[in-house]
Amino acid sequence: MCGIVGLFLKDATLEPQLGRLTAGMLVVMSDRGPDSAGFAVYGHDDAGACKLTLRGPAGWDPAAVALRLGEALGGPVSVVRHDDHAVLRLPASLAERAPAALAAVAPGVEVVATGARMELYKGVGLPAAVTDRFGLAGMAGTHAIGHTRMATESAVTIAGAHPFSTGPDMCLVHNGSLSNHNDWRRRLRREGLSFATENDTEVAAGYLSWRLGQGDSLETALTGALDDLDGFYTFVVGTRHGFGVLRDPVACKPAVLAETDRYVAFGTEYRALSDLPGIETARIVEPAPGRVYVWERAA
Repeated sequence: MCGIVGLFLKDATLEPQLGRLTAGMLVVMSDRGPDSAGFAVYGHDDAGACKLTLRGPAGWDPAAVALRLGEALGGPVSVVRHDDHAVLRLPASLAERAPAALAAVAPGVEVVATGARMELYKGVGLPAAVTDRFGLAGMAGTHAIGHTRMATESAVTIAGAHPFSTGPDMCLVHNGSLSNHNDWRRRLRREGLSFATENDTEVAAGYLSWRLGQGDSLETALTGALDDLDGFYTFVVGTRHGFGVLRDPVACKPAVLAETDRYVAFGTEYRALSDLPGIETARIVEPAPGRVYVWERAA
């Protein structure tokens, strides 16, 4: 049993409130996931730049890592620290070489996510504590997704926390269980993907990254998941331009969508949405089994 939230803003005047609204939604889902929490926030494109969200061991120095990485890449690297995570900004022309260079200059530091717009944070503990640690309430952007986890089949570790990101500006949160994730992990590895955990959610994220890398739209990739991924699941997927929702054809995991002229919101339960502005006039539906829902901004 886990909690999922998502918020896609249509109204730009709400963008400064994105983090505060998302944090409130996550905290409400605490009883569905008291073990760990995580979220991804999408800001505006920074022309010609790329972001790397990093997580380091106790006592690490993000500023020193940024300096060494800049020297290795031969370009400017800036850094903003958020507790044990940090976001590095560097020229997009250096992005492809950055992970290998980082592994060489800071082998104990993990790349959590990459992209032009996405920052991704996750940690062990109650959602209120995790969101406070990273300052989610003060973050702005166009859309966000989040997850609260109750560990039912694995230990409570950061390795099991969501979201999982397996491609630039793409991440996934998941409530449920996949029965054929081991088969897909082997297949995707043959396609050149790598995985950091044995978590089935990371495989689902990898599957969608693979489909998107083949040129599929998010809608087409999620439609393919209905045929290829077996199990009981609700997915919320974040991408550079929007987000998508998918429930398996049986749809035994709870889910609710709310849409107004200012936003689209997703919650595992309605109470996660109850404090959103204008929720009393929203069009509220239960997502249909086996139907793909996608909202995207103009490129």
